[in-house]
Amino acid sequence: MNYWLVKSEPQKYPISRFEEDGSTIWDGVRNYQARNNLQAMRLGDLCLYYHSNEGREIVGLARVVKEAFQDPTTSEDAWVVVELAFEELFPRPFGLAEMKAHPVLSKMELIRQSRLSVVPVRTEEFDLVIRLTHPEEN
Repeated sequence: MNYWLVKSEPQKYPISRFEEDGSTIWDGVRNYQARNNLQAMRLGDLCLYYHSNEGREIVGLARVVKEAFQDPTTSEDAWVVVELAFEELFPRPFGLAEMKAHPVLSKMELIRQSRLSVVPVRTEEFDLVIRLTHPEEN
């Protein structure tokens, strides 16, 4: 299994709306590297859901339920989407400032490639974020 982080502006598509919808296609990606990341996603992969601009925090979890296919919002063949299913709203959001201050998480692709809307997450980073966003379970 691979892990990813997907970014959404909360005023455009907050996790609360994603939870209501249950699933969504991840469309509108117009960066080749982010597109390549979408193409690398596989059925069952997990995605950290990050609110960008406002909040700047990881707020939940999604699962890839359909691998890359043509983005229906454009006729250009270069762009793809995946379908994501809502998995969980985290009990505790994890902010960007906390990530930058953490010795392990400060090396995340989110920080290194801050302009990308879809980035890979290493297993140790994913596991740590899950632990830090679920303080009651630790």
